[in-house]
Amino acid sequence: MVNLLFLQKKALSKLSAGFYMREDVVLIARELLGKVLCTRFDGVLCRGIITETEAYAGIRDKASHAYNGRRSDRTEIMYWKGGTAYVYLCYGVHSLFNVVTNKADVPDAVLIRGISPINGIETMLKRSGKQSLDKNFGVGPGKVAKVLGIHYSHTGLDLCGRSIWIEDTGISAAKDEIFSGPRIGVDYAGDDALLPYRFIFTKYQKK
Repeated sequence: MVNLLFLQKKALSKLSAGFYMREDVVLIARELLGKVLCTRFDGVLCRGIITETEAYAGIRDKASHAYNGRRSDRTEIMYWKGGTAYVYLCYGVHSLFNVVTNKADVPDAVLIRGISPINGIETMLKRSGKQSLDKNFGVGPGKVAKVLGIHYSHTGLDLCGRSIWIEDTGISAAKDEIFSGPRIGVDYAGDDALLPYRFIFTKYQKK
């Protein structure tokens, strides 16, 4: 197990734009496990290890908002270059945070579904309305955005900027530490609903 106290105090490097600009969104979704998602709003730093992701493979993926080249005011961000935040409202209530990947005009993205808190825990608890951490804290994409203070108005932010970014911990999940399976809530996607594009870092989160 990684020493979380060490990560709390350690200054880590931000992922470069090149990390996000690569072509294989499924590989990126796997490699984001163990990285640290960070936000700084109103001067408050919050950080959490990424524990669960889902890959969405653009125009060829029936589960993607951009399937078959669909474009709308909401999804236009997906066509921006990799390293951009795509945040949208689910059911008009929950903000969901996605990482745009690949080059411009290729609308691939990774949904961040889970984190394990490191820094800013007091603020995260206040945002969540909870008194203490539990095993499901930060598990679920709506919870991720809520505890980190991410709002749908943050869509389009540069992930190499100062408000939302991802740091490299040097942690690599071993093959036997990664659960992969079908994505959640995409039954409408036919055969693509069965694709094993959901990844969980089982060292930090139960599948």
